Amino acid sequence: MSSGWIIFLAIVAGIGLGSFVIYRKVRAKVEQVSMAAFGTKDFVEGYKRQADALAERPKSVSAMTRVFAPQIAKDFPEFNLEQFRNKAENLLVCALQAVSAGDAGLLKGGSGELWQQVENQIEGNRAAGVREIYRDIKVHQTEISDYRKKDGKCVITFQSAVEHYHYKEKDGSVTWGDAERKQQTKYNSELVYIQDAARMGAGNAVGTTCPNCGAPITNLGNMRCEYCGSGITPVDEKVWTLQQYYEVDYHRI
Repeated sequence: MSSGWIIFLAIVAGIGLGSFVIYRKVRAKVEQVSMAAFGTKDFVEGYKRQADALAERPKSVSAMTRVFAPQIAKDFPEFNLEQFRNKAENLLVCALQAVSAGDAGLLKGGSGELWQQVENQIEGNRAAGVREIYRDIKVHQTEISDYRKKDGKCVITFQSAVEHYHYKEKDGSVTWGDAERKQQTKYNSELVYIQDAARMGAGNAVGTTCPNCGAPITNLGNMRCEYCGSGITPVDEKVWTLQQYYEVDYHRI
């Protein structure tokens, strides 16, 4: 064998040995990181374990109920927090079930805006040729996360920690999401009171009016008509409506 071949083989052997050493170092580093992060040297197995654990751990919500509930009670003495908390949860679940069934008609008790949102989502899926599925929906916790008054309306935002299976199918195959692993997420639901329908430009909005003279009641918490002095009892179920929901961790629908 010529000296040239000997040199060539030596170089190849050196490269191979060097690559093996680098591989061992990289592997050791990956195992070290995996052990620190997941408690196992197998990075793939560790990642799967973490994903499984996260799938079982409810999200924490922005709980500002203690801050905003007194303000709401001051503005609306007749407001029943538990009643509307339950309403927000039930309508959210109903909206997701309607999307999954592809039938906005299943949505009962929501506003026209909410119905349109669900219908748009269904139509978008239909146009894409996919079926969007929400399965085994469970609400863990719901709290008030925001309360604001602006431009003739008042908005209470409820934030819910929700678990469900969420995925899309096309021709029997999952094209998005995971049909085998549940998802923990958060949704915001906006409950709206039209304080001043004229200012909002919402001629068909349901607001509080005086039963005696028909004048609009535009002052928060006002129990008497500012025009004729008659007593006012607001009917919360009619003046508060759930107008939209959106997933917090991703994007508004």
